[in-house]
Amino acid sequence: MVDTLKALWNNDTLLLYMGLFSLFFFLVTLIVIPWLILQIPEDYFHEDKRHSLLGSMQHPVIQAVILVSKNLLGVFFLLLGILLLVLPGQGLLTILLGIILIDFPGKYRLQRWFVRQESVLRSVNWLRKKGKRPPIQL
Repeated sequence: MVDTLKALWNNDTLLLYMGLFSLFFFLVTLIVIPWLILQIPEDYFHEDKRHSLLGSMQHPVIQAVILVSKNLLGVFFLLLGILLLVLPGQGLLTILLGIILIDFPGKYRLQRWFVRQESVLRSVNWLRKKGKRPPIQL
């Protein structure tokens, strides 16, 4: 096991790719995450219950494709956010976006709890202020 780890750390190509991967996702989070945070309606966490947007669409195939795509994107952001807790980037905000996109029971309660954390709410509202958007209403 120790020899395997030494071999990995001595592999210059692997280290280069890991560094480029980290830099790429750091830059992506600096651009994409703030833009997505600005897209959240100010009253998103204000209602007692969430309403599904997919229910208004007619064709079930379209509903299924959008639902699967949205959940896969949400899982991607959730996993990326967890990685960004130890890599450079905006880990907590990325996790919040992942949770917003994924569908599961109790999601809305978890979202509200998460965004009510002082550091998360402060970061979200700071980004919204910079983007000339009203703060999130709880």
